[in-house]
Amino acid sequence: MDIAYLSRYLTEHKYPAFRTKQIIKGVIQDGCATYAEITTIPRALQEELTRDVPILPFAVVSVHTSHDGQAVKALLQLTDGGHMIETVLISPKPGMWSACISCQVGCAMGCAFCATGKLGLKRNLTTDEITSQVLFWRQYLKKQQIAGTFDNIVYMGMGEPFMNWKNVRESISILTDKTLFSFSNRGLSVSTSGVVPGIKDFADTCPQVNLAISLHFASDEKRTMYMPVNTGYDLSALREALQYYLSKNKRKIFIEYIMLKGINDTPEDARLLAQYVSSIGHMQLLHINLIRYNSIGENFIPSDRDTVKKFQSVMQKMHIPCTIRKSVGDDISGACGQLAGK
Repeated sequence: MDIAYLSRYLTEHKYPAFRTKQIIKGVIQDGCATYAEITTIPRALQEELTRDVPILPFAVVSVHTSHDGQAVKALLQLTDGGHMIETVLISPKPGMWSACISCQVGCAMGCAFCATGKLGLKRNLTTDEITSQVLFWRQYLKKQQIAGTFDNIVYMGMGEPFMNWKNVRESISILTDKTLFSFSNRGLSVSTSGVVPGIKDFADTCPQVNLAISLHFASDEKRTMYMPVNTGYDLSALREALQYYLSKNKRKIFIEYIMLKGINDTPEDARLLAQYVSSIGHMQLLHINLIRYNSIGENFIPSDRDTVKKFQSVMQKMHIPCTIRKSVGDDISGACGQLAGK
């Protein structure tokens, strides 16, 4: 819901200020999918808003649930331009729900192993298009009568958050506003491929929001080959940005490392990763998540489970906090790196 537009509309049509609060409570806080469900406003106003002020800036094209019920993926068609985006609802533990949201249509970063990167960048999402994905999932949980808590938002869907930072930052403000969505700052996580200026501004402006780094390679040669972002911001520049972040906030950073068979999963790769992470310092504030590659039909193969465990063992021997993260939603192409807007 575009809150600013709603407020202007009600003011221009001479409605009292308390109507805005009633509608915000009904739609954003209570998860009403239609104005007719907001019984505190007159029927005439319900009909007027239904005609003139859409609740969501997109149409729901399809919704798919994984076989284990731990992930639900929605394909959404934007009202403005008709582009497609995807967003995923994840249940990492029974009764707990997190939304993985998109911030761009496609992505300009061009990571070789990512389905979104194959699309190129179509356009940035507006603040409303970002926050409305969360609103959609709040409505979905209510409509499906799914019990549990919905407390976490991760900016890990389509797009690079720091390449649309103005709108992402505004969406964080809206999602954490106690009079609106009321999410905790610490319930939000922003993932970046390593856009250094964004990391530094994030450190200054969002000190309580979690930061995740899609690292995937600990050598400049390999990282540049598969992640073009490394051409502009190499591992040295990234290290300096992370040190800046840690000096400002003393908040844990999550380092994501996708395991690609024969490419970045050897014992030497593990040693390089351990050395790189150690060089950042503040080891108690760094944690590595190893993720077996989720296939997108390209010339990459996920590392086998034994290789991942051996890789983890090297990290542990070098006293690097390291977890093997379970992927969810891969059977509906809703896992990390699989979102392609279709």
